[in-house]
Amino acid sequence: MDLPETYLPAGLLRCGHCYEPMVEVDAGIEPGYQCQPGCRPTPLDAAQLADTIGRAILRHAPQVVPTSTPAHPQVAATYADRVLTHVTVGASGTDITLAWPTTSILLPNPHRNVQALRIDAARHLAGRNPQRALHLLYDSLTGINPATAPADLVHADAAARLAMVQLSLGQPNAAITWASYAHSSLTQLHGPTHPDSIASLHLLATAHRSANNHQHALRLLRQLADHLATTDGPTAHRTLATHATIALALHHLGHCQPARTLLADTITAHRRAHPRHPATTRMQQHLTRIWRDCASKGHDHPESSKPVMPPASPRPPPDPQRVVDTGRPGTRRGQACAPATTHSPRKRHPRTMSRYIRLGRQSAVDSDHL
Repeated sequence: MDLPETYLPAGLLRCGHCYEPMVEVDAGIEPGYQCQPGCRPTPLDAAQLADTIGRAILRHAPQVVPTSTPAHPQVAATYADRVLTHVTVGASGTDITLAWPTTSILLPNPHRNVQALRIDAARHLAGRNPQRALHLLYDSLTGINPATAPADLVHADAAARLAMVQLSLGQPNAAITWASYAHSSLTQLHGPTHPDSIASLHLLATAHRSANNHQHALRLLRQLADHLATTDGPTAHRTLATHATIALALHHLGHCQPARTLLADTITAHRRAHPRHPATTRMQQHLTRIWRDCASKGHDHPESSKPVMPPASPRPPPDPQRVVDTGRPGTRRGQACAPATTHSPRKRHPRTMSRYIRLGRQSAVDSDHL
């Protein structure tokens, strides 16, 4: 089978870092795509980009590829401009965001239009009548098995909203099922660092925390912190807020010393990067609560003279993987903390994903501050 000489239509690609168009260049043995000089160290592999985009075309819009041509991803990629307005490329050839025309949202299928109306009605009802919103969202997802259903933007939107309503009604285990589908779909359609994908990851981590699945929540929160460090920056409020939530998850798992270390470092970094932000005070309150919890359980912590105050010299942002202890003045050297006791599931408001993160995106997933 002969593959096309040109991998992608001209003008389709945009760089997610400098937002400039990407053009095909000679990268040595194989051609690649590059934006403005100095933005990327090396061009991105053209064949990998075309393969990723072509697979999305064959999955979601196969009708644009003529039946007389082979159903190959690189062939389908040459027709991408028929259904995509542009493609934003992140750090690699698989980290892409597909921009579909806005007119495609108005689907000709009457069933899909009814779905959209139900989802919109549920969004307005979630706060004052969550049970009614629950029924509308279940109706919009009739026949959808979240374990096997393919990625779909409309279904992902409904699944995320359903998970938030279920959390508000104290049903975290049910919320995990639909939040998992929403995150999987949005990540597949948009890439892991798209705002909607990040919001859905946040929602999934919250559902696991509400169900007391703290080990699973910890893994998801660390993924979230990595994505936010890439998109927002290592000292951004949302990134540091996620580190604070990681510290709370560590405490729930009985890792008191790493939790105190991470939370104390996060407070210091947040106070320096965001002076007078109210979240710093809430973080400090959580740190005080952890100390009181340890004291009430008779834990004996090593002593440290490091205060929770901004140091004179700059310090890097906290590392949620670090496990060194930050002690408390006035305590004795001795044993490490005993494991924390298991807490009963907590009921969370649907617009409250954690105590500190603000995900300012209103599309596939509604989010608010923690």
